[in-house]
Amino acid sequence: TGVPNMDVLIMIGSASAFIYSLIGILLFYGSHDIHNYLFFETTATIITLVLLGNVMERRSVKQTTGAIGELMKLQTSMAKKVIIEGGKEKIQETSIKDITVGDQLLVVAGDKIPVDGFVLSGDVLVDESMLTGESLPVDKKKGDKLIGGTLIVNGNMRMLAEKVGKDTMLSKIIEMVKNAQQHKPSIQKLGDKVSAIFVPVVLVISLLTFFISYFGFDISVQQSLMSSIAVLVISCPCAMGLATPTAVMVGIGRAAKNGILIKGGNTLEEFTKIKTIVFDKTGTITTGDFKIKSIKILSNTKREEVESILFNLEHHSSHPIAKSIVRELAGKNIASNIFSEIKELKGLGIEAKDKEGNIYKAGSFKMASEFTKDDSHSLYVFKNNGLIAFVDMEDEIKNNVKEIITFLQSKKIKPVLLSGDTKMKCEEVAAKLGISEVYSQQTPEQKLIVLDSLLQNGGVGMVGDGINDAPALAKASVGISIANATQTAIHSSQIVLLNKKDLFQLKTTYLISKHTLKTIKQNLFWAFFYNVVAIPVAAVGLLSPVMSALAMAFSDVIV
Repeated sequence: TGVPNMDVLIMIGSASAFIYSLIGILLFYGSHDIHNYLFFETTATIITLVLLGNVMERRSVKQTTGAIGELMKLQTSMAKKVIIEGGKEKIQETSIKDITVGDQLLVVAGDKIPVDGFVLSGDVLVDESMLTGESLPVDKKKGDKLIGGTLIVNGNMRMLAEKVGKDTMLSKIIEMVKNAQQHKPSIQKLGDKVSAIFVPVVLVISLLTFFISYFGFDISVQQSLMSSIAVLVISCPCAMGLATPTAVMVGIGRAAKNGILIKGGNTLEEFTKIKTIVFDKTGTITTGDFKIKSIKILSNTKREEVESILFNLEHHSSHPIAKSIVRELAGKNIASNIFSEIKELKGLGIEAKDKEGNIYKAGSFKMASEFTKDDSHSLYVFKNNGLIAFVDMEDEIKNNVKEIITFLQSKKIKPVLLSGDTKMKCEEVAAKLGISEVYSQQTPEQKLIVLDSLLQNGGVGMVGDGINDAPALAKASVGISIANATQTAIHSSQIVLLNKKDLFQLKTTYLISKHTLKTIKQNLFWAFFYNVVAIPVAAVGLLSPVMSALAMAFSDVIV
């Protein structure tokens, strides 16, 4: 590659030791002094230690190619195709490969949507969070767009296939992950940076040793050559092959004990250099569970009555908001089973009647659109066809997130929020955490564009958990995912935090990375120290082979 890295130094040093030994045999065969010129074991030791170091490092690296496989699994293999023959309709199980644009498909609750398209008939609730970052399931009705790979939480529908094969959004994300992995810049290791200076200097000293010895001091060609090669031999530190891998193995081991999985030594080194850290919102900064932010009463109704209505209505719904409301109100000692009739209104909400004949409803803005123009609330509550309350829900922020953001800012690392969720929700969370730079409603393609611009200013860490984060995780200098993330996100990242409840491990990861880099620098110093001291001594022909071997061995022990 034209760069004098550590491998060049190792090649020159090991080859020099070998050539030095061969010349020694040719010139001193039969002599009592021949043992002073035999360094075959130095060549073997250098190569063995370097390869050992490589093996140790490789074992700590988990290949990230699994991300593509995990994305492939999301693509459902079969679909229910609607076929009309002789005026009669039948449903046929068809391979997704045989779906063409314009085909009608039947999709029911629990199914993954097979391809991109739009709703022909039916109302469904679709969980798009893993692909779009939208924290809540989305209501879909006739004419609404559908994304292949997303999951129907409730309801059933007929859809028209609009984009199939490589044109679907999921296929494009797979392609983006492939490209991000291929075009990710390689990291130049610290050892290579040191070698880039050290190697040319040693080569110059070696040449000067020969010319000065032969032309300046009239020493024989043989002795001048031996001194010149001795400089190359002594300059190749065996310990350099172990300096980085040993520190990396200990750093990765220490991280693992703290519940942090790190793929490879490069990650530790690169993590200490990041200037920006980008956070996804849903499932990363927030728990994905919702809590009641506020209940605004509109009539003479008491808050206790509204809570009772909500608790008893939402008991009968599978919507994530409903489950969160029931969980939060369960500890309030509210009387249950106060309704005699309950029915779900598809795409709208839920309705019930009590023994006195009063009708209660709770649902989305679609249910309330005749009564109010304010669509900013999560839930609207009715009694006898009158709007009695607005309910606002918020995605719960994980423990320690504010502390982690403050810690990163103290280390001159800029936090950025990058999410597919709505602008209002993102800005609300960012304001609570002190994050000034916010990108909301971002598609996977847009996330890559944002990441590219941030990378212009230095290393970028990306913390995410969804499929829509996978391309950005692969593209970032260091991708970080959470234990409960999708397998795609985990495979696309280099660091996995096993504690899904908070982000405290992010601070631990940074501190371990810093300490590991410090240890690598110390190791490299000792790996070079003896050699640097010994080079001028070897250059004037005063260093005995025994002392050379001792200096190299001692640097190994120090490391």
